[in-house]
Amino acid sequence: MALFEPFPNYIWNLSVAIAMESGAQMGEVVDVIAAAKSAAGESADAGTQAFMQAWMAKADTLIGLADEDAARGRNFSAGQKLERAALYLLNGERMQAHGSPGRLDAFKRARECFDRGMALGQRNCERVEIPLGNGAVMSALWVRAPGDGKKPAVVYCNGLDSNKELLYWSWLPHALARRGISTLCVDQPGTGEAIRLHGLPATAHSEEWASKAVDWLEQQPEVDASKIGMTGISLGGHYAPRAVAYEPRFASGACWGANHNWHEVQYGRLQREGENPVPHYWGHVMWVFGASDMDDFFEKTKDINLNGHMDRIKVPFLVTHGENDRQINVKYAHQAYEQLVNSPRAELKIFTPREGGVEHVGADNMAFGRDYIADWFAETLGGAAS
Repeated sequence: MALFEPFPNYIWNLSVAIAMESGAQMGEVVDVIAAAKSAAGESADAGTQAFMQAWMAKADTLIGLADEDAARGRNFSAGQKLERAALYLLNGERMQAHGSPGRLDAFKRARECFDRGMALGQRNCERVEIPLGNGAVMSALWVRAPGDGKKPAVVYCNGLDSNKELLYWSWLPHALARRGISTLCVDQPGTGEAIRLHGLPATAHSEEWASKAVDWLEQQPEVDASKIGMTGISLGGHYAPRAVAYEPRFASGACWGANHNWHEVQYGRLQREGENPVPHYWGHVMWVFGASDMDDFFEKTKDINLNGHMDRIKVPFLVTHGENDRQINVKYAHQAYEQLVNSPRAELKIFTPREGGVEHVGADNMAFGRDYIADWFAETLGGAAS
């Protein structure tokens, strides 16, 4: 199992992989690759505007086709096309530098396409807002488990550069719903709408916003408040363990990719160790954390280090990681697992070439991580794995 690599740089190939794993159509991806191929030779940074334009052009076509479907009352077909349009817009948008012309408009347009696609397709996905205090809110997507009665629920958070829509398209909420568990996909501070529309920077202390998500879930009549879990993808491999360590209402936890000491990883990236997830990397991370310069960035991220915190986790916890992760070394997964000394059920799952999912958060094949985490929560929160 290997990452599909049509471009000469990892960052663009990762973007294509994200699209493919999120529901893109192969023929449409081929068109985007062909349109952006000539720009790929410049550099990961220099060609990103052309890359964005290629994704946007495909989205424009789909939006037009969706309008034609809707005019004929073919709402399900229209919804499918609008979902893919939103995906392509978000995929191009996340590759742009902060402040790039057209970036914010592309994000807003993507959200409109997503919301319209969900409505026309009658998807099991409701947009909600979680109060954070002082008038701030955290936007989220609520995917309900089917059936009557109170159900377990999982808070699912972003990494450094994802958003709640991409969490929805990771298909983990669907896998959990099939197992009788609802999912709350959040745009926590530093990600998605929180940073783009509300100016809320990231914080290492994820329990601050995760506890607000638990407050919201406790108020939902269909949620069993004694069975709430937490997971996160990529940099969510810091946020989820940290939240479970400091929020005692979580009954289980998991991370899709271990980010045990992301602060340390940044020093390696200064030496060009490992791959970056997005172009214009240092500008991106300073924007996410509200840093004025590199010194301020390193100061604001010094607590993104789980050493000395994992022993506070006293509920079941799963650490997953890809054996050949090119962004975050697999050693961090072992460090996280070894420090789960007070968890009554700690588990480490390293995905190998035998099954796939060996790249960062399974970019080469997310099916194995998705199923493993869904089964974990079914077993530890009381869902059904079969």
